[in-house]
Amino acid sequence: MSETLDPTLGLEDEVASEKRLQSSLVKMGALEDAILTSANFSIIATDELGVIQLFNIGAESMLGYAAADVLNSVTPADISDPHEIIARASALSAELKTTIAPGFEALVFKARRGIEDIYELTYIRKDGSRFPAVVSVTALRDTQNDIIGYLLIGTDNTARKQASQYARSLFEASLDPLVMISAKGKILDVNEGSIEATGVAREKLIGTDFSDYFTEPEKARNGYEQVFAKGFVTDYPLTIRHKDGNLTDVLYNASVYKDVHESVLGVFAAARDITDQKLAEAEREELYIKLQEKNTELRAATLLAEKANYAKSEFLSSMSHELRTPLNAILGFAQLLESGAPSLTPGQLARLQQISKAGWYLLELINEILDLAVIESGRLALSRESVLLIDVIDECRGMIDPEAQERELELNFLPFDTTWYVSGDNTRIKQVLINLLSNAIKYNRKHGSIIVECTEPVPERIRINIKDEGEGLSPDKLEHLFQPFNRLGQEAGPEEGTGIGLVVTKQLVELMGGNIGVSSKLGVGSEFWFELNRDMIPACVDKQPMPGKLTPKIPSDVSMRSLLYVEDNPANLLLVEQIIENDPNIQMLSASDGHRGIEMARKHRPDVILMDINLPGINGFDALAILLSDPLTANIPVLAISANAMPRDIRRGKEAGFVDYLTKPIRVNEFMVALARALEQVKPITVEAKAEKESGTV
Repeated sequence: MSETLDPTLGLEDEVASEKRLQSSLVKMGALEDAILTSANFSIIATDELGVIQLFNIGAESMLGYAAADVLNSVTPADISDPHEIIARASALSAELKTTIAPGFEALVFKARRGIEDIYELTYIRKDGSRFPAVVSVTALRDTQNDIIGYLLIGTDNTARKQASQYARSLFEASLDPLVMISAKGKILDVNEGSIEATGVAREKLIGTDFSDYFTEPEKARNGYEQVFAKGFVTDYPLTIRHKDGNLTDVLYNASVYKDVHESVLGVFAAARDITDQKLAEAEREELYIKLQEKNTELRAATLLAEKANYAKSEFLSSMSHELRTPLNAILGFAQLLESGAPSLTPGQLARLQQISKAGWYLLELINEILDLAVIESGRLALSRESVLLIDVIDECRGMIDPEAQERELELNFLPFDTTWYVSGDNTRIKQVLINLLSNAIKYNRKHGSIIVECTEPVPERIRINIKDEGEGLSPDKLEHLFQPFNRLGQEAGPEEGTGIGLVVTKQLVELMGGNIGVSSKLGVGSEFWFELNRDMIPACVDKQPMPGKLTPKIPSDVSMRSLLYVEDNPANLLLVEQIIENDPNIQMLSASDGHRGIEMARKHRPDVILMDINLPGINGFDALAILLSDPLTANIPVLAISANAMPRDIRRGKEAGFVDYLTKPIRVNEFMVALARALEQVKPITVEAKAEKESGTV
């Protein structure tokens, strides 16, 4: 039995389908109206002739026209820059190899051929103002595929243009080479810095291989590959080759740039010119090498000079010893002959006096040469301490008076403040003053005078002037006054001399922190002067009482303790004497040089020895070594007391065997504590032991 179909069912379905389609179209129309009304970009539709048929709210807002102003009356070409339209038409003519008339047809020609296109145009608002726009053109077709109009959708491109122009300005503002490179290593864009570095125009650079402009193309390609691998490189060194052959050393910083989908589009690279820096580094390296070479030469020369100085010092020291030995016999026997019996004849006595005079002169020469050698070798040790000036003046006056009287010269020491102290080495100050006084006597006129004056030119300095009435010196001779072995024409004169004394004097004064000078006038005389730093008066010279608790306590049943102070400075001797004079149980002995100190230590065997370091003859270290090696004195505690106050001096003193090392100026409390500690090391001395000690038995 066959099934019978109801023909009405198909008709109902068609009607339902038609209704659904009409509903969808209505909805689509509503959607289109909503898009046209709310879109913030311009939507312009034209008929096939280009006359505007639709002008949405976005277009009104963007261009300032009302829809009624343009509908059915103008084309998009009427609201755009005509020059750009003409230029675009020309470009399309070349592209499509056909002629296109200027006007809107240029914009829609591609669309007419079924091609959509996007243009950058300048729209002109109703008020005449212009702005850049990006416009897409699409052909509208009917069901038969015939063109019935054109749709233009435009957006305001002002912000993007401004950003692009700003970026370009930054790009071009850089003085360093900048370059954009494609993923295939081709140059996309460059700035003026790159053009200047290569000497190649922009249009010739664009499209060429990035690596072609370097001295090492392979290295450039490797760097480019590193950027892709890591995303960046920093301080990558390359050398740009200019077309004329000049080279520019650069360091590249480069990184990849990407699209919105994070796909790598290429590389942006910035170079920093380091040519001058490399040249400077090369120059510095060259200078460093030369400096090292000079330093090596200087070290070698210094070592050679030190060896020569040492050899000279050793030679002079040895010669001094060797010459003094026969001189001792010559001068000794000459003195015996002069004072012995039988008496010599006048002729014999005159000859003997010449021998004696020559001998003493030779000894003076030996002493001065040795002094000069020690000073020039830098091995002269000075004791910087407070020296009472009146003591030095009085001592030197006593030494020089007999010679002045023998020559019938008047020696005047003008009064000055007797409380003045100067900073220096007591022995060397006397040496300087004696030398200047001796010269004033030697080169004075008969029955002339010498004036010695001490003044205070400034509060911090003391000046000693020695003025004579000799022949004086000319300016040209004054220039050579302090040169070794230069006697300024006096070689043939009656006065003997070495030409060394003033050189030694000048160097000694300067080593003590002072300065020396001279003024002279021919026929009138000369005035020599030297200045030293003024020093504070040493503490306790005014006999201030000692703190009782710091005075060494000596038991009443024990004999008196003895203290030997080896010191060449009278002021320092006086100071220590005054410090201990309040203790009746301590007796002080003194010696003015190292040899005498050793002799007295062996003879008297004191309980404690105070030892200055810078002494005439042998220094305190040498004296200590001798005392420690002698069984008679080895157990006597020896304290160093010196103006050499550097940490290395103190360390050296304690390492040498001093039980303590005191520095000048003396701090009374510290001195008394150190003395008490030293006395504590001494075993009590009984009456029997004292008798043995005084008898010299061990």
